[in-house]
Amino acid sequence: MAAAAEPRARAWLGGSSPRPGSPASSPELGGRGRAGPGPGPGPGSCPERAGARPPGPAASGHSFRKVTLTKPTFCHLCSDFIWGLAGFLCDVCNFMSHEKCLKHVKTPCAGVAPSLVRVPMAHCFGPRGLYKRKFCAVCRKTLEAPALRCEVCELHVHPDCVPFACSDCRQCHGDGHRDHDVHHHHWREGNLPSGARCEVCRKTCGSSDVLAGVRCEWCGVQAHSVCSAALAPECTFGRLRTMVLPPACVRLLSRNFSKMHCFRISESPAPEPGEGDDGVDGSSPTGLGREVLAPESSKLTLKVFDGNDALQRNHFRVITVPRLARSEEVLEAALRAYYVTEDPRDFELQALPLPVHAADTGARGKTRASGSAEGEDSRGPGSREAAPEAWIIRALPRTQEVLRIYPAWLKVGVAYVSIRVTPQSIARTVVLEVLPLLGRQAAGPESFQLVEVLMGSRQVQRTVLEDEEPLLARLHDIRQTSLRQMTQVRFYVAESRVVVPHVSLYVAGLPPGLSAQEYGSLLEEAVATKAGLVSVSHVYSSQGAVVLDVACFAEAERLYMLVRDTAVHGRPLTALVLPDVLHTKLPPDSCPLLVFVNPKSGGLKGRDLLCSFRKLLNPHQVFELTNGGPLPGFHVFSQVPCFRVLVCGGDGTVGWVLAALEEMRHRLACPEPSVAILPLGTGNDLGRVLRWGAGYSGEDPFSVLMSVDEADAVLMDRWTILLDAHEAGSAENSVADVEPPKIVQMSNYCGIGIDAELSLDFHQAREEEPGKFTSRFHNKGVYVRVGLQKISHSRGLHREIRLQVEQQEVELPSIEGLIFINIPSWGSGADLWGSDSDSRFEKPRMDDGLLEVVGVTGVMHMGQVQGGLRSGIRIAQGSYFRVTLLKATPVQVDGEPWIQAPGHMIISAAGPKVHMLRKTKQKPRKAGTPRDARADGVPVPEGDPK
Repeated sequence: MAAAAEPRARAWLGGSSPRPGSPASSPELGGRGRAGPGPGPGPGSCPERAGARPPGPAASGHSFRKVTLTKPTFCHLCSDFIWGLAGFLCDVCNFMSHEKCLKHVKTPCAGVAPSLVRVPMAHCFGPRGLYKRKFCAVCRKTLEAPALRCEVCELHVHPDCVPFACSDCRQCHGDGHRDHDVHHHHWREGNLPSGARCEVCRKTCGSSDVLAGVRCEWCGVQAHSVCSAALAPECTFGRLRTMVLPPACVRLLSRNFSKMHCFRISESPAPEPGEGDDGVDGSSPTGLGREVLAPESSKLTLKVFDGNDALQRNHFRVITVPRLARSEEVLEAALRAYYVTEDPRDFELQALPLPVHAADTGARGKTRASGSAEGEDSRGPGSREAAPEAWIIRALPRTQEVLRIYPAWLKVGVAYVSIRVTPQSIARTVVLEVLPLLGRQAAGPESFQLVEVLMGSRQVQRTVLEDEEPLLARLHDIRQTSLRQMTQVRFYVAESRVVVPHVSLYVAGLPPGLSAQEYGSLLEEAVATKAGLVSVSHVYSSQGAVVLDVACFAEAERLYMLVRDTAVHGRPLTALVLPDVLHTKLPPDSCPLLVFVNPKSGGLKGRDLLCSFRKLLNPHQVFELTNGGPLPGFHVFSQVPCFRVLVCGGDGTVGWVLAALEEMRHRLACPEPSVAILPLGTGNDLGRVLRWGAGYSGEDPFSVLMSVDEADAVLMDRWTILLDAHEAGSAENSVADVEPPKIVQMSNYCGIGIDAELSLDFHQAREEEPGKFTSRFHNKGVYVRVGLQKISHSRGLHREIRLQVEQQEVELPSIEGLIFINIPSWGSGADLWGSDSDSRFEKPRMDDGLLEVVGVTGVMHMGQVQGGLRSGIRIAQGSYFRVTLLKATPVQVDGEPWIQAPGHMIISAAGPKVHMLRKTKQKPRKAGTPRDARADGVPVPEGDPK
């Protein structure tokens, strides 16, 4: 037996091989597979021998075969345990099933899934993280090593499975190319919580053992994959319907911008190894995550390339086959490694000499058809055992092909039509042949065009084909470049209507106080804007920001990239791509939520919340405050008639957003949006007063959104502090803020003296070592240490300041700190005013138009107040204050400290009151469609001991 099999193995190892396709080339293969995430045995199975395939064609493109199970294994359809020793495994995507479940399998195989995507949308993959008990959506295996997750949808993949992931992310805006009137469910398979229940049969549909069950990424409804067919296809957006910004109401003509740019998502500084467009980098075999086989092993490890592009990049897939495998078996294993499900008889393997040099093979696409003697000699003796063999898959020449043509935005009753293309077929003749099949025979063919769409997992690219483009030759060139790419290419017939380019670019970091003409001239000088294509549509002079209307996609892309690398007057510029909200299309009861997240707050919990809210809502309504501040968000929502705001951050972040809201109020169609708080800071006094808690501690983000939806609106005073310095402070006293602002806004409190000094010391310590300030407990510890260092400090603040209340001079007692409070919480929840009644003053309220003035005698007194042992010294209550600083003094407003030079501080009411949202006392009502798992799977950074 061995003597008969050995020449068969040598047929593909050393010489030319016959074309697969003979009857002997289609038996079931034993032991084929690939180490690492990809085609190969599924979890808990070991296909030691091959059995008979199930009768008839496999459902949804799967290639099932019977395998012997050696470990506990679960069915990917029903998630139940597979009893017995046999199961049915898909050779391509590792889908495991009971025999009884085979006829019910609807989940498409990874090899055919790209052809079933309704609207191609690229993904936004963030940095690698550890996702416990999650499964890869491509190869269906567990994510044991650091993996990737889409920032917009719930797609989880291994790094080397990224090129094979479907471009099936959520469609969050329209762009004039693939807009639809009806919004359907966006189903994502698996990674549901183990207790998730099916919306149809009410039985458990989640599993922590396999990738099973489906969930709509918009409304959150969960179901078995079989049961989901019983649900209406239209999505209603579920419990958060009124809070979600509907995709049909958002327009963004992105063209050359990536999804990361469109959603303002910070990109990784550099691609990580193995995250390239073509999978694993062959230059680092130790990073493949596979077992290195000994030379005497019965298995053989091979490198396989899928085209010229992979050769140039040296990106390959690794397959492991028996040493005595036939050439047909090796070819099938290589095709499965690249998720190619076409007939193996249309391909062949060509041997490559090692080492592979792109200059020898890549650009010209010329490879050796067999391992010739010259190739053997170039590797040197013994090299076959030292390094894997390298092969490239080549498509055989074809005289004709059947091509699917999809209608773009044409309203027709079919998903696509199939036509046969020959060497004489060109783009124009294809359009002429397709139009009658789509019922458009009366339309003039000159008003239609053929569009090629490459559905990459990271970017979807469109190319309008020339009328004389030969189609068969183009398909051949694509396969020569990359077989994987061919599986991701579609052809659309689209109307040749002209889409008027319109891109809104937000540019910040400019000098404040200029006019629109001056900003236009400044940008023309800095980045050479083209007057005929770029105009200034909005000016925010006080913030040094403008919105540019760009009438050319190429110019918009050039400006975006150039602005981000440009500085004006020493300040770096910020550039953001902003969408247009079509407010006239909003439903009558819609009140979308505008979310601001400070990712630096709350021990970096803000980054996890940023990702969670992007998935729960439309990413276009979630803004990262460190990337442009709150102004871009208010600009996008400026025409929305009714909306609410959620601020995720500390008290300083809340004050920042409220100040921007006050400045934008006259430009908003909804001038008084209510503001909710998710406290992420250290003190969070305003969050405590409004019942949002002492700080975020990992609550379910979906529950947070429901609480915001059910919160009650209350009023709160805002105060303006005018700073009028008589002289500049000395250099040593102005380190914290060399140029203090002339006007600041206050919501919570303003401190002068010892409490501001403590805040300043804490602020400076955090600026020096920001990496250490990642937990609320540590931050409070630093506050305590700073306070102990100043416990014996004596300054005599009452001798250094003068206070007037309502034009009346007020004599100050012997104090070290003077604090103006607007809310009944200070210093992380302390009641500085106290609860005792006093006939001299009214009972404090946050909306009474009055401020309370309290003094503290030092650090010891402040500690007693925070411990609930004492109250502050009540000094005054009023609506207008004038403070005269006789020398440079520490000042803090809502936790933001600086050294204020000698001069005057005038505190007065700041226009209309702001509408805040106070959390209701009762627990939020349960949602009709559970989404409790939408925020789970929070990534753990690499190296984290957790």
